Amino acid sequence: MRRVLKREGQWVNPKRIRRLMRLMGLEAQCPKPNLSKPAPGHKVYPYLMKTMTIDGANQAWCADITYIRLEGGFVYLVAIMDWFSRKVIAWESSNTFDTAFCLKCLKRAVKTHGKPAVMNTDQGSQFTSDGWTGELLRLDVTISMDGRGRALDNVFIERLWRSVKYEEVYQREYDQMPAARRHLGIYFEFYNQRRPHSSIGDKTPAELHEESGQKKAA
Repeated sequence: MRRVLKREGQWVNPKRIRRLMRLMGLEAQCPKPNLSKPAPGHKVYPYLMKTMTIDGANQAWCADITYIRLEGGFVYLVAIMDWFSRKVIAWESSNTFDTAFCLKCLKRAVKTHGKPAVMNTDQGSQFTSDGWTGELLRLDVTISMDGRGRALDNVFIERLWRSVKYEEVYQREYDQMPAARRHLGIYFEFYNQRRPHSSIGDKTPAELHEESGQKKAA
């Protein structure tokens, strides 16, 4: 929050920001259900990210699913993120917990950004399904999967979910899916274009992604 305000010309002490956030109750309100259960018989691939050198955009992507509570149930949210720049390449929501909306997100990501060399996910049934892995293999994308119970193997997208929920979801109460989609779309635009990250030199994901692409082209 301090970095966002600084970029907009507002110099505020971090201690004051923390105090005000505590007063406003800006914190997680509910735990995340376990969405990472593999289906029996699905092939599980080894985790490759520890041995890779990732020094540019579109070399490796990661994907994950979370849920958002509505007044009458849940909406499921999948996002694909670039491992290097932290840019959200594509996202999709659904009121059914199936593979179709994940594939829709993947195809949109590839259409707009090309394909990565590697895709990393957890071992959830959507990502071990023949539909998902088959599409990656068809695209000649190497598949990497987190170890069982190792959320930190996909740490960047786990941090994304924390940001989405603290900074957007917990500030609102979505009544229906269209409202959730509208506000999430606004948030992801902010996340990519305006929200600086200390882990990438206080740049925004879009800035670093574009810079990386320019260096590659040169």
